[in-house]
Amino acid sequence: MVRSRTRREPVIPGPSVLFVVGRALAHGRRTALATVLVFFAAVLPQFVNHAAGHLTVQMMALGLVPVVIGLITDTLWGLGAAAARSWLTRSERRLSGVGGAGGLALIGLGVTVAATGRAD
Repeated sequence: MVRSRTRREPVIPGPSVLFVVGRALAHGRRTALATVLVFFAAVLPQFVNHAAGHLTVQMMALGLVPVVIGLITDTLWGLGAAAARSWLTRSERRLSGVGGAGGLALIGLGVTVAATGRAD
């Protein structure tokens, strides 16, 4: 039960963080899907050969090209990351080097932000 600092009666909690994040992701997916559909509807018809017929099949084939390319590239990125992870974790020295490089990058980023500052 959550209590307020100034009131003694229980405070009704708001939505959980996971619920809010899930709702935001769902909204982003709907927005992205609508954007992709509008883009494909505007661009793909320019590449359809009307004389060849079967316009629906041509549109579906053209729409599948970026999906297949994305599937192949994402799979290759995932396999490459898995191979790099297994290679890095086999050696304690490499693993500590990655940790040190990450810490050094964070320190460099902090120094850069502190040195440049914001003009507002």
